[in-house]
Amino acid sequence: MSDKRVYLYDSTLRDGQQTQGVDFSAADKTAIAKALDELSIDYIEGGWPGANPTDDAFFANPPKLKNSKLTAFGMTRRAGRSASNDPGLATLAQSAPIVCMVGKSWDFQVTEALGIELSENLAMISESIAHLKSQVSEVMFDAEHFFDGYKANRDYALAAIKAAYEAGARWVVLCDTNGGTLPDEIFDIVTDVCTHVPGGNVGIHCHNDTENAVANSLAAVRAGARQVQGTLNGLGERCGNANLISIIPTLMLKMGYDVGISHEQLTHLRRISHILDERLNREPTRQAAYVGDSAFAHKGGLHVSAVEKNPACYEHIEPELVGNQRHILVSDQAGRSNILARFREIGVEVDPKSDAVGKLVEAVKQREFDGYAYDGAEASFELLARKALGELDRYFRVTSFRVIDERRWVDEQDEQVITMSEATVKVVVGDGQFMSVAEGNGPVNALDAALRKVLLTVPEYVEAVQQIELIDYKVRIITRGDGTRAVTRVMIESRDAEGNSWSTVGVSTNIIEASYNALRDSITYKLFKSGVRSQHA
Repeated sequence: MSDKRVYLYDSTLRDGQQTQGVDFSAADKTAIAKALDELSIDYIEGGWPGANPTDDAFFANPPKLKNSKLTAFGMTRRAGRSASNDPGLATLAQSAPIVCMVGKSWDFQVTEALGIELSENLAMISESIAHLKSQVSEVMFDAEHFFDGYKANRDYALAAIKAAYEAGARWVVLCDTNGGTLPDEIFDIVTDVCTHVPGGNVGIHCHNDTENAVANSLAAVRAGARQVQGTLNGLGERCGNANLISIIPTLMLKMGYDVGISHEQLTHLRRISHILDERLNREPTRQAAYVGDSAFAHKGGLHVSAVEKNPACYEHIEPELVGNQRHILVSDQAGRSNILARFREIGVEVDPKSDAVGKLVEAVKQREFDGYAYDGAEASFELLARKALGELDRYFRVTSFRVIDERRWVDEQDEQVITMSEATVKVVVGDGQFMSVAEGNGPVNALDAALRKVLLTVPEYVEAVQQIELIDYKVRIITRGDGTRAVTRVMIESRDAEGNSWSTVGVSTNIIEASYNALRDSITYKLFKSGVRSQHA
């Protein structure tokens, strides 16, 4: 193993789930795992099988990963129970080819939290690792509260991680669980640990309670650790975990380490960061390092003058390296390179000097100002791009729609309620004009059903339209200007019979219109990708 190779372990799907206000669905977890796989993160922790229905559903139908390894998280055997007779270990062994187990390494936690003898805890670690090592391809051990434990009782903390390593753990991960350790302490302690356990088997897992999680992770790597655990955008309990979005480019571009990610893949970093934010239905952090909108923004005066002469005057890296772009707020000339990169991603060949590219850059900027977000809606972006290049014909045109909601109380106590939505659409397909009415359990469902009624009468469209399944729907209210103008952004995720999924976006001051815009793009995208010939509506 090269001393410059650092392995990345993402725990967003478990640690991120513990963030206040975050509640991933199984579909969310699958989508995030696929994004991480696209980035070639070494290990993707799917969650804790057996802990909750969402994690059980995820592991029952895990995503197919091309570049990353799926990991299941759990704990060592229970006190007083053998490893072979522990239901938690049995579930772990059946869930994923790689397992990460957490155990105590602080003597205070062992005696106070677990209420057991120190020797029993060491046996729990050793026996659990050895048992699972014979059943899965790789086992790693998260030494909980390691740094607090080391400072309280160095010998016992070292004994805990040596028990795991000697039992066959591929990685022994040192956890700053309370997040209170500082970078100089991390460096000194990890340096000592690497004299007992080889650095090539040592990992670091930091929490951000003193805003030092990234710095602590980098200090551990300098001291010899060769695995870094963290989450996308620093999600995690309390103040969060170490932010991989910041750690990855720092290790690659600043420190010269190999993290298994190519420089081409690194250009997707901003987009993947924003995919998570869209899943969480929240605005990305503008000041986020490397990937935030303000990370390479310059506003007037001395800075702009210098940047226009040479961007290195006020930029520590080229923004394109991480998929970001420069913003000169008084004269914004950025964007063309990003648009061209997105063209390459969707397989579109275009002359970089084409007028269509410039027009698309301006269209995207205007739409994003209006509230659109294309980082999490790749299908809508592709449709916009192909339309600008004259490669997309209109499959249908809705000339009008109307949605009526009805709520009826059917008993005198007002306890039994029936809510029904009815949608009427008028649609032009080719030379034909159609009208359709449908009911649904909500306005968007009714609108979808009415539109499909029409499209399913077109023989060329039937196969593609029948495959479309709407699997996720998110609404965000965006306030612009003085707060008196509310803009609604709707994100829809769809899936077809082959398991392909795509996301579309719609924006309007009216939630139904925003929903229709996203729905229209979803259907159009599937028709286009299926090679269906347009009826030239």
